[in-house]
Amino acid sequence: MALDPAAAVDEAIEGRRSVRAFLPTPVARKVIEDILRVASRSPSGTNIQPWRAYVLTGASKATLSRALLEVHDDPEAARMHRHEKPYYPDQWPEPYLARRRKLGWDLYGLLGITRGNRKGMLHQHGRNLSFFDAPVGMIFTISRQLELGSWIDYGGFLQSIAIAAQARGLGTCIQAAFAPLHQVIREQLALSNDEIIVCGLSLGYADLSKPENALRSEREPLNSFAEFRD
Repeated sequence: MALDPAAAVDEAIEGRRSVRAFLPTPVARKVIEDILRVASRSPSGTNIQPWRAYVLTGASKATLSRALLEVHDDPEAARMHRHEKPYYPDQWPEPYLARRRKLGWDLYGLLGITRGNRKGMLHQHGRNLSFFDAPVGMIFTISRQLELGSWIDYGGFLQSIAIAAQARGLGTCIQAAFAPLHQVIREQLALSNDEIIVCGLSLGYADLSKPENALRSEREPLNSFAEFRD
């Protein structure tokens, strides 16, 4: 028996998680197009639709990943690259620091990466730049002429992609790790100077045999963030 519409939407949202290991199974071009088309219905202030997506598969994805990992794996080179727009604060206040640390250690625990294992942590971070071996990688940009509201709108667009993919049996991971390497991406994808890298995204079928895909991040209870006033 089919789910009612509300239950189907709830299942897609609640079932979504960040996938960090993918099967090599290709994703049909039509499926990718459908996901992006549906996501383009996301709301944006005055309908300016600030998103731009570069969809990479095959050789184009592999070439970009090689160029990014060359920098990532060279500590001196990596130090020269920074976000154009700050994604995270320089100093983490609570309760955000504790949540961030817990997610990191939960992931590392599943992977057998112990505290102090810098090499293991660096390798796992580098997996971002190979799109976790997903068959599809996406890079998202926004015009540098746009302001905060458009970045907020962008979040809704990315969420819509993740939910539309989930409803089709596909996994995703939205990744900030690409943004600091904007100079490499700009060169590889021949981007205009007006474009700022927002993030990357991995898309494909989750490899459920991999321990990292057992990670289910926690959420705070409703009464910790919502206040109802009559």
